[in-house]
Amino acid sequence: MRPCWRLLAACALSTTALVGAPARAGLFDDDEARKAILDLRARITQTDEQSKARSAELAASNAQLLEQVKVLQRSLLDLNTQLELLRGDMARLRGSDEQLQRDLAELQKRQRDLGQSVDERVRKLEPVRVTVDGREFNADPDERKAYDDAVALMRSGDFDKAAPALAAFQRRYPASGYADSARYWLGNAQYARRDYKEAIATFRAFVSAAPEHPRAAEALLALANSQAEMKDPKAARKTLDELIKAYPKSEAAQAGKERLASLK
Repeated sequence: MRPCWRLLAACALSTTALVGAPARAGLFDDDEARKAILDLRARITQTDEQSKARSAELAASNAQLLEQVKVLQRSLLDLNTQLELLRGDMARLRGSDEQLQRDLAELQKRQRDLGQSVDERVRKLEPVRVTVDGREFNADPDERKAYDDAVALMRSGDFDKAAPALAAFQRRYPASGYADSARYWLGNAQYARRDYKEAIATFRAFVSAAPEHPRAAEALLALANSQAEMKDPKAARKTLDELIKAYPKSEAAQAGKERLASLK
């Protein structure tokens, strides 16, 4: 009996041992799982915190980037505004430049016109080389015009205007190269007006001042004719004799010989 009891006791102990072993194993597994969960939670918390920190950093970085973008936008707006202002300034400058170019062109044209006008006036004032009765000399434009106008009156037969015009020329230009010729034509104008006394004085002054003048012989003949018209044949014959002796080969001397024959 005693061995059976022992066997039963051993079985009981074995059974107890078998029952107690899984309980201890379960307790061990729960602790490990709890520890793993706690570790996992810790890691999740740490990751979450890291994520939040990273998110905060990203948010701060985004805010900074956003602020930089806003600054850049404002800068771009400022640059666009400045660009528009510069474009406006350039447009105004182009307009001003075009106006300046037009003004410059107009000024240059005025200068050219003024220069041409001055040149023309200077040319009108500059002495010109002229030849009258075989004599060459310089004459002012006004001087030349005054002489030509007076002689033109003479040649047109307007002796009443020619005589004062020639006399005025002599007073205005006493040293002119035209002086002798003007005096000759003045004597003829006076003779044509029958101002014989004035003609005699003018012709005599002409011959005395310019005995070598190409018209000196003609002047002596006209002087003799004036004396004859004044009923002074003696003086006329004397003048004709002077003419024939001084200018024997002239046409005026041949005419003087014929005129001398007719005088009584």
